[in-house]
Amino acid sequence: MEDRVMMAHGSGGKLSHELVSRCFVGKLNNAWLARMDDSAVLETPGRLAFTTDSYVVTPLFFPGGDIGKLAVCGTVNDLSMSGAIPLYLSLAFIIEEGLVVSELEKIVDSIQRAAQEAGVSVVTGDTKVVQRGKADGLFINTAGIGHIPEGVNISGSNANAGDAVIISGTIGEHGMTIMAQREGLRFSGGLASDCVPLNSLVSEMLKACSDIHCMRDPTRGGVATTLNEIATQSHVGITIEDAAVPVRPPVRSMCELLGLDPLYIANEGKLLAFVPADRANALLNTMRRHKYGKDAAIVGWVTDERPGRVILRTRLGTSRILAMLSGDILPRIC
Repeated sequence: MEDRVMMAHGSGGKLSHELVSRCFVGKLNNAWLARMDDSAVLETPGRLAFTTDSYVVTPLFFPGGDIGKLAVCGTVNDLSMSGAIPLYLSLAFIIEEGLVVSELEKIVDSIQRAAQEAGVSVVTGDTKVVQRGKADGLFINTAGIGHIPEGVNISGSNANAGDAVIISGTIGEHGMTIMAQREGLRFSGGLASDCVPLNSLVSEMLKACSDIHCMRDPTRGGVATTLNEIATQSHVGITIEDAAVPVRPPVRSMCELLGLDPLYIANEGKLLAFVPADRANALLNTMRRHKYGKDAAIVGWVTDERPGRVILRTRLGTSRILAMLSGDILPRIC
């Protein structure tokens, strides 16, 4: 029989300490975590960015990642979208009784690899166990802290008329991968989540263009919803060229089969950037030299017309309003 998490692992006693030592401390070890205090004492310079998130994806493992990698990358990317350099993460695990311990160890190994790639440290955390049937395997809550360099001022409220809109690559891969896994669908060319940490790409972008106005990662609700959020925050209009938006053939085929629009499908390794038009091509070239920006494209521009609205120019030359997502295409994708 494989070792499984039991309710006693959440008791705070001997089994709790054994689980924490076996699955977390040894794999994620660093000077802060090794102290085993109730909080990590950190030294950080200047302005800070702070974020929190929760991850409830099902299935726990999927092509291109798992809930652990997703938790690290999602938190790192949220910090990066403000121009921050991610430094420290916390992780809290809500574990369902009966979870196979070897699966938990596999997830923590994935966390360690993702944290190492992103250059962040998991400095504190928590573990709770709930009864069978109460958590669907595993939920992870995170918090992240990053340092914002001097002179960086990036916000969803900073988009200006005349800005170019750049996307860092092909869209819809995470959402379609999760849907395909749940429904047992297979497509030629394969589907895998785009779950990656974007902080190294953002670092190169800021070196090339110090006056990036706005960045956002289009996760739940996809590109369309994110653009609407920015249009509302910045009180501007945004026009997008449908033909310019990069979409991989398997994603497009699956969306056509299911009657879905790739612009509303979730991503976990892409970003939107709003930059002055005269800097856009130089920034685009920089992004394309990075492994996570090789398919970057200029997809639209910001106007002072129709504030709060996003307009899509179709391949037929017509225009339509690209509204915010209504409803939930696919629950529990992150």
